Amino acid sequence: MHKEIVVVIVEDNADIRNSLKEILNNAEGILCVASFENAEDAIIEIPEILPDIVLMDIGLPKMNGIDCIKKLKPLCPGVQYMICTIYDEDEKIFDALAAGANSYILKRSKQEVLIEAIRDLYEGGSPMSSDIARKIVLSFQKKEIGVQANEYGITPREIEILGLLAEGLSYKEIAAQIFISVKTIRKHIYNIYEKLHVHSRLEALNKFFGKNYN
Repeated sequence: MHKEIVVVIVEDNADIRNSLKEILNNAEGILCVASFENAEDAIIEIPEILPDIVLMDIGLPKMNGIDCIKKLKPLCPGVQYMICTIYDEDEKIFDALAAGANSYILKRSKQEVLIEAIRDLYEGGSPMSSDIARKIVLSFQKKEIGVQANEYGITPREIEILGLLAEGLSYKEIAAQIFISVKTIRKHIYNIYEKLHVHSRLEALNKFFGKNYN
């Protein structure tokens, strides 16, 4: 007989908390043994329970879920933490992962997605809602561009202008979109060309983005 996956819920909304308990306890091989409405109680009780997985909300009444994970991690390092929240902002995602969260699922996910994510986490995966995974990928892509920008000394404003040039906008259209004069745009373009050691828009785009613009 396979061991049941023991789960604890930390969620301040009673309706959501009770709904999650029902969903988990109706799923084969999963057992919700406790639930807490605040981080303070969770920090006291979870080290005694030592569940396999803690389903953690972020927006708790006093201490938030991210800080709760930070407190719990050294107390019970073998426990895995799945964020289950409405928040999908980049800052909260990365703060949660940096705090020690192993998984990040949005509350709007379907029941079967949540159940499968819990099983995946228990088996050693790090399941994420598709929206969250995409944000993480995009963030790393932006980081790579940032590294490249530092190599050439390209400023954030110049990166923005390069992006708009890549979309095919004219100097006048770019000026209107970012609320500066065409003269200032030309000055930025001149600086970009100097930094990249190129002489045209196409050369600049191809060198900076590593693509074949034409």
